[in-house]
Amino acid sequence: MIGASIDFLILDRVRAEIFRDAQRAASNWLGTFQPGSTPKPVPKGRIDLLQLVDSHGQVVAASIAAASRPPLSTVRPPADDRMKDRVECPARGGCVLVSAVRIPPLETREIWRGEPHYVYAGMAEPPILATPRLQVFTDAGIVLTAALIALGNWSWSGVSLRQVAAIRRTMAEITVSDLSLRVPEPPGRSEYTLLAETANRTLARLEEAVKQQRRFASTTSHELRTPLTALRTLLEEAVLYPRDVDPREALQAALTVTERLESIVDDLLVLARLRAGDPAAHEPIDLGALVREEVAAQPAGVPVRVRAGHDVNVRGNRIQLIRVLDNLLANARRHADSSVEIRVERVKGEAVVTVTDDGDGIAPQDRERVFERFVRLDDGRRREPGGSGLGLAISRDIAHAHHGTLKIEDALRGARFVLRLPLADSAGRPSARDDSRDPRDAAGDRARA
Repeated sequence: MIGASIDFLILDRVRAEIFRDAQRAASNWLGTFQPGSTPKPVPKGRIDLLQLVDSHGQVVAASIAAASRPPLSTVRPPADDRMKDRVECPARGGCVLVSAVRIPPLETREIWRGEPHYVYAGMAEPPILATPRLQVFTDAGIVLTAALIALGNWSWSGVSLRQVAAIRRTMAEITVSDLSLRVPEPPGRSEYTLLAETANRTLARLEEAVKQQRRFASTTSHELRTPLTALRTLLEEAVLYPRDVDPREALQAALTVTERLESIVDDLLVLARLRAGDPAAHEPIDLGALVREEVAAQPAGVPVRVRAGHDVNVRGNRIQLIRVLDNLLANARRHADSSVEIRVERVKGEAVVTVTDDGDGIAPQDRERVFERFVRLDDGRRREPGGSGLGLAISRDIAHAHHGTLKIEDALRGARFVLRLPLADSAGRPSARDDSRDPRDAAGDRARA
């Protein structure tokens, strides 16, 4: 269909140009006619067949190429349509493209006394029209083009499918026990490259999440095993040596160990819920008022000075933020020498809560370790032997759940914990700040170096 259309357009254009040249040649010859004189035509260009024919079909004058020919056509254009184009194919010889032109009435009256005369101009049909050569070449070109396109598509599809097959094979080899494999990334910036990059980033996150879960499970089992072993030892001693063990003391010691187990389990459940991303109801909270309420509810002991500004509003879960404040205050009072200061202020579009004690401080190399699960430094174990070691892990995860951060920063004396949260007018958008480590690696309770 395409080839036929191309052939038709080309052939039609060639015929139209020949007929236009023939009409022009006929008009030019007509311009030389004079009464009593009919000059022979001198063809210029490809139109070499020119004849003047009277109403009886006699050739009155002709060009050299048409002199030995009978009239090129029998067409007699009427007076109201003086030009006709025809393709004449006589019985002998090849076809001819002819334009028949009727001489205007004025020239007819002046030169031939009203007898109609006709001018025929044309040329032999060129090979492009007379033979199927054009159709053959067009068809061959179309077939070749189609073959090249098909070959290109097949080659491109083969490359694309090989890339997909490589990605599929690698994905099939990846198991939970080995997430270190990565799919091959094709060169360039094609959709396959973007797909492979996305898959590799997903695999990297999955591998890191599995590693964290394994570390968490290993650490948790270790931390739970210690109180369980102590509890089992207490109970076995009470059973094996009933005369040497005071039952009341044994039960009291077992109750203490059980309380520690309960504390660890409760903290683990809170940590698991935070890391699972369970939604919590958020509400507008005046952070300064909340801090003042929690400081007032603290038991007697190391005094806490409060410097809370006004109009420091955030959106968050009240219970979770209270837990963060209680953890930070309890931690600071436990390690302070004489006082603790807590400040609430607006800084660069953020709500900032700073808890500072005047104790010995935390060594720079331990400032991230204290946020790891179950990590408790020597001073912390001495000051609170029964701690779960998850308080700061929970606090940092709560901060991240509120699109904030929790860090330890430099202080002139003691330790300085800084909690940053988005203000209420920007809540819901992640804070521009972030911890230097993955928030899901944050865990542990604070202790002294």
